[in-house]
Amino acid sequence: MAVYQLDDELWFPYPHLGEESGLVAVGGDLSVNRLLLAYSNGFFPWFSYRFSDEPHWYCPMDRYVIFPNEIHISHSMRQLMNQHKYDVTLNKDFEGVINGCSKVDGRNSEDGAWLGPDIITAYTELHRLGYAVSVEVWEKSQSTEKKLVGGLYGVAIRNAFFGESMFSLVPNASKLALIHLAWLLAANGGLFIDCQFETPHLRSMGGCHISYDEYMRILNSQGC
Repeated sequence: MAVYQLDDELWFPYPHLGEESGLVAVGGDLSVNRLLLAYSNGFFPWFSYRFSDEPHWYCPMDRYVIFPNEIHISHSMRQLMNQHKYDVTLNKDFEGVINGCSKVDGRNSEDGAWLGPDIITAYTELHRLGYAVSVEVWEKSQSTEKKLVGGLYGVAIRNAFFGESMFSLVPNASKLALIHLAWLLAANGGLFIDCQFETPHLRSMGGCHISYDEYMRILNSQGC
């Protein structure tokens, strides 16, 4: 097991040599080219910006994904959707979503907070270039102004979606965003939603474990 030090060159080490936690490398930068190379090889940055000046790069050998056609919609979620209380949009407020993910429930005040200024700047640039995507959930109201009450964002390349974070200001808003994302991917030949790690929230949505080798086989089954 080893953790590699990255430099200014664009490269990543062989991920099978990383730690059991999935940590493989530290250093480098959060440039667009490095981030795209990372996601194309199953890596993603994850680090506490209060305690580290360098990105930490993870590539777990056990991957948690949702296949778009296998998204699970519970009875209670179907009831919520049938009420038509919320509108769901794509790429209408990336800034609002990434900042919502950063701050909801006091996340940005925690010692382990990872969605800091450098990450926000990097993924906002990815969004400007068409690689980072947001899904927004809006609460309908009597006024002309709708309120952003949830959403998610991630990176879309190679017909796959690499989820980064989600947030809810009302119950189940992030689940609603995830369902609509899965529908969109299913309608357009999407391969999978990379959830990075298992959580009870994602397990309830139909997530499953696959190996890194299977993950890369699927990711590489279609061109860039």
